[in-house]
Amino acid sequence: MPTNLMQMLDSIEPDHTLHQTSARADAAINTFRFDRGVIDRWDEFTTLMVRFHRHVEAVVLRMSAMPRASHDFNWGRCVHVLMQMYGRNGEKAAFEIARTGTDGGLRGLLRDFARKVAADYADDEISARIVRWWTALSPAEQFAATSEYLARFGHFLPSEMTEGSAARIRDRFLQVLQQHPHLLQRLGNVGR
Repeated sequence: MPTNLMQMLDSIEPDHTLHQTSARADAAINTFRFDRGVIDRWDEFTTLMVRFHRHVEAVVLRMSAMPRASHDFNWGRCVHVLMQMYGRNGEKAAFEIARTGTDGGLRGLLRDFARKVAADYADDEISARIVRWWTALSPAEQFAATSEYLARFGHFLPSEMTEGSAARIRDRFLQVLQQHPHLLQRLGNVGR
């Protein structure tokens, strides 16, 4: 029973997802202009981060510009990313980095921020491709696709998850597929 599993996996491989968005994040970093290496005023920091976030999204999403929204709305989106990066009060931790120049300073902060935004967009694209493929399959085809994946890639997965009927993998198959490009990327980095 054909499920086009390999065709879908090819569409989400790292070269088609993770590496492309990472390259666009690097392009965003390299094309963003800022004239100071240290920022010691909160309002300047929030303005710079909002401007940078809009720039990164435009480059990563290949848009000429992002739609206009209020500074507060855009700052809230920045805070969300910074909290993912640095935990609770991430925006304050980021401001300290920009203010003191520690941990790579402002340039390092912007680099890490751009890469986080790009990685999130890559994961969203991977998820969308998987769900679009999965929902087009019948229940029998879904079962066959899971079995095919286990036969081809099960040896890369933890043995406690593949033992018996691999019920844990079958139960969380979409999450396993979501991690597939990351698995391939890690395997590609082995021995480097």
